[in-house]
Amino acid sequence: MPFKASELILNPDGSIYHLNLLPEHIASTVILVGDPDRVDLVSQYFDTIELKKRKREFHTQTGTYKNKRITVISTGIGPDNIDIVLNELDALVNIDFEKKKIKENLRPLDIVRIGTSGSIQKHIPVDSFVISKQAIGFDNLLTFYHCQKLELLNDVSESFVQHTNWSKNKSKPYVVECSTSLYGRLKSHRTIEGFTGTNVGFYGPQGRILRLAIEDRELNSKLATFKHNGLSITNLEMETSAIYGLSKLLNHKAVSLNAIIANRATGKFSNNPRETIEGLIRYTLDKLTEN
Repeated sequence: MPFKASELILNPDGSIYHLNLLPEHIASTVILVGDPDRVDLVSQYFDTIELKKRKREFHTQTGTYKNKRITVISTGIGPDNIDIVLNELDALVNIDFEKKKIKENLRPLDIVRIGTSGSIQKHIPVDSFVISKQAIGFDNLLTFYHCQKLELLNDVSESFVQHTNWSKNKSKPYVVECSTSLYGRLKSHRTIEGFTGTNVGFYGPQGRILRLAIEDRELNSKLATFKHNGLSITNLEMETSAIYGLSKLLNHKAVSLNAIIANRATGKFSNNPRETIEGLIRYTLDKLTEN
């Protein structure tokens, strides 16, 4: 049965609603960045650029780097935006827009996040690169989908809830892994294996206190001291667990790399965050095109 117009929303030109893209605009390898201005930081290294599109916070460019076709898209901040981007990316490659039906042959995407993050461990220095092998999500995005088939590391999340005395008023944390094949391609001696915490906000949810008191003043200390079978939370950001969860549900491959521009444990911030971010971009592009 075809999708209703209210469910698969297309623009007058036939493009998907938020991203404003047509199926032919998307490469099989997609880089996600948060900041719309960071798209240009990635595409400056492309040999050719065939497409530039922008709508709201969603800025897209598709081009080639060392003969590999790559799409880079800005998501904006937070799991809610990831819900939009992942679903619309999947629709672009796996739904027939004319028939408004799911295609018989589904196409998997390689999805690579290049982001910025703050470490919560003293031994993870500012200006380093963290590649997230697992992510723990403090959002409730996945609960809106049938995720029973999703392989979650429930023993880790249960241990975390006990360690932190996690409030029942908050969403239950979930732990999900990245694509092992993409992880293998992108890790190296230059990267630090990460167990990334994905928060639903930048201030209170990450333990920052300005004028508002927070529910648990010891939250960051609890996050930093959590250990389970060798796993410790390395860094905090706002997208990775949502990317991993939705990618697995939709049968895409995903991995997240973060430039560490702050260390919450030591109070340090990068002297040149742009240089660190550009270093991670060059590293990722080169790893994606290695034979």
